[in-house]
Amino acid sequence: MKVRIAAVAIAMAAVMAVMAVMNVTSVALRAAQADAPAAPTFTRDIAPILQRSCQNCHRRDGVAPMSLVTYEEVRPYARAIKQRTSIGPHRGVMPPWYIEKNVGIQKYKNDPSLSDAEIAMIGRWSDAGAPQGNPADMPRARTFDDPNTWLIGPPDLIVKTQELVVKANAPDWWGEIAPVDLGLTEDRYVAALQVREVNDVPSKDPSGRTTVGGRFVFHHMIWATDQGGGGGTNTPWPVHEVGRGADFFPPEAGRLLKAGEKVVSNSVHLHSNGRDTKAHLEIGFKLYPKGYQPTVRPSFSRSLGNGSDISIRPNESNQQLHAYTVLQEHTKVTSFEPHLHAPGSRMCLEAIWGFNIQTLSCAGYDHNWVRGYDYADDAAPLLPKGTILHIIGYMDNSPANRNVPDSRNWQGSGNRSVANMFLDLGQGVALSDEQFREEMLKRRQSNTDDVIVGCPLCNTIPRAAGN
Repeated sequence: MKVRIAAVAIAMAAVMAVMAVMNVTSVALRAAQADAPAAPTFTRDIAPILQRSCQNCHRRDGVAPMSLVTYEEVRPYARAIKQRTSIGPHRGVMPPWYIEKNVGIQKYKNDPSLSDAEIAMIGRWSDAGAPQGNPADMPRARTFDDPNTWLIGPPDLIVKTQELVVKANAPDWWGEIAPVDLGLTEDRYVAALQVREVNDVPSKDPSGRTTVGGRFVFHHMIWATDQGGGGGTNTPWPVHEVGRGADFFPPEAGRLLKAGEKVVSNSVHLHSNGRDTKAHLEIGFKLYPKGYQPTVRPSFSRSLGNGSDISIRPNESNQQLHAYTVLQEHTKVTSFEPHLHAPGSRMCLEAIWGFNIQTLSCAGYDHNWVRGYDYADDAAPLLPKGTILHIIGYMDNSPANRNVPDSRNWQGSGNRSVANMFLDLGQGVALSDEQFREEMLKRRQSNTDDVIVGCPLCNTIPRAAGN
């Protein structure tokens, strides 16, 4: 009898122990569930990302092939959005922003890229079946300007080039266009400019080729303004290339347009897009008020490249090109703009000062989306006279690069997109000794890092007391 009672007692104790463990487990599970983030939904989590970083192009009347505004529009592309946003700063990533986030300067203007957390959230949302969520969580829809609205605002001056006709299957063409009078009767300084192609290609034309710039026929225009026939060329202007946005010059560095000048170019590159196309370029200038005077001028030694000895071997990726220049004045580098062609996959910009070598920026490259990167004002490199700028280009002439028509071919330099260019078209301004020291002092006061990337002499400037 005593044995049975003892056995029952032991059994009850065991049951109580199990129940206690279950209770603790249940409490822990509820706590874990309370701490776990809610599953992502379109209305609460995904729509704000798309509004900020995608809908400038992915909307009705946008340049992208599909609209990503409503849930019904987005849902069929959930897996594709996960894939395209997660491939890193390489050819094909969306949004098309290729700055590598593990090296160099990380502060840029108008950066639409996604954070690692946002990319992971999109992945979880897609894997969970792309749930819509509560419609009440949906942010207010964005309103968009007309597609023809100027990015610089209404221009003060618009210059139109002659209209050209490019036949559907015409070969590439390079050459000179007729000069166009600016119509200015007095000198004026430019705050911003935008070059855009105006053509008769429908916005949703299904018949055009799926080539670089398939909706356009102007690949690029290298241009200047000139007072008479090419002998007195003024400051060159940023190169127009397909897909390029507007250029905003620093407030202290407006660019001069002289009275009586004409727009001149002896390097316009046209390519066919699969349909007969009439097209011209419009150059819009935003002018500073009369009486404005710049305090700095453009750096004429900032840009660099090498088109003389390009040799790209067939069926090989990760081939390197190099180019150097020596800055002839103290320089504030305002932008980085890799320009390669179809085989291009990456470019890095380095600054060499004595034995000090700093990587300023590295960016992937996709010739379907030529991008320029404007440094934030408080991060733009400040480089002393004598600094060596070095660009390294990485070329992928392999079957993995779908921009290359036939990777079995050796490639040299040339104007065609299937040949090669190797340029950094970024901008900069020249600084006097006093201006350079003032800029470094401001950078030093606002930065507590031991090493300030892009400013090799900043540590020679003492911080003010209390900083």
